[in-house]
Amino acid sequence: MRVLLFGSSGLLGKALMREWDEDAVTGLGSRDADIRDAERVRKVTHEARPEWIVLSAAYTDVDGCESNTELAFAVNRDGAVHVAAAAKEVGSRLLFLSSDYVFDGKKTTPYETNDPRNPQSVYGRTKAEAETQLLALLPDCCIVRTSWLFGAGGKCFPDTILKLAASRPALDVVNDQRGSPTYVIDLARAIASLCRKNAQGIVHATNAGDCTWFEFAQEIVQTAGLTTSVRPTSSERMARPAPRPAYSVLSPSALNALGISTPSWRDALRRYLEQRPS
Repeated sequence: MRVLLFGSSGLLGKALMREWDEDAVTGLGSRDADIRDAERVRKVTHEARPEWIVLSAAYTDVDGCESNTELAFAVNRDGAVHVAAAAKEVGSRLLFLSSDYVFDGKKTTPYETNDPRNPQSVYGRTKAEAETQLLALLPDCCIVRTSWLFGAGGKCFPDTILKLAASRPALDVVNDQRGSPTYVIDLARAIASLCRKNAQGIVHATNAGDCTWFEFAQEIVQTAGLTTSVRPTSSERMARPAPRPAYSVLSPSALNALGISTPSWRDALRRYLEQRPS
């Protein structure tokens, strides 16, 4: 199977390039093809003639999106449409990476794939509008919503916590936002499986289980064998430019229905810490 990956230089993109064996994967970073450039996207897609396109390229600075709205929509929505249009021209299937931020966080049970979108941030709006436009343009595309990504090769929550814990006796971490941490290696493997199974429609893919950021930080510090104290605090006290969903756990029902499952986030964290350079 020929696969064209947009976003190969990102945290998930790097994992996809490392983990995706068995198939012929061509990875493109933003220097190779800026998805805002419709003609460039069209050119590289026609040259590759892939059977699947995976679009993980995105502007993912959630707070940055609030002050750079035009850029956020140009990349996350319009760029996605450029890739989908090119995919349609060459008859390629498309898998698009979306986010838990398309939801408002007001539920208290896991979000199903057909729950209504109600994004509360600019980033969430860009992803929600991209989903709607892609489904209209390519009804058989696969949209994979995920959350709380972490992994080697880029900035992520566990890495930040470990660096702070090395120099501070105590850390304050919010305890009123609940979601599912997702290890990019496990997500990459799930994405490859989805393509091989010719999946379509919306699928949620995260590591199994859920926690708050405080609970995640506690587990990181304890598993790493550190003595740093982790203290719970509120989102109100740690205010950020973009609102975060209070609850964004994603139901794995659609993923499981395809015969794909993921390890628990605690197991994923243990493997990440084992493989992380000390």
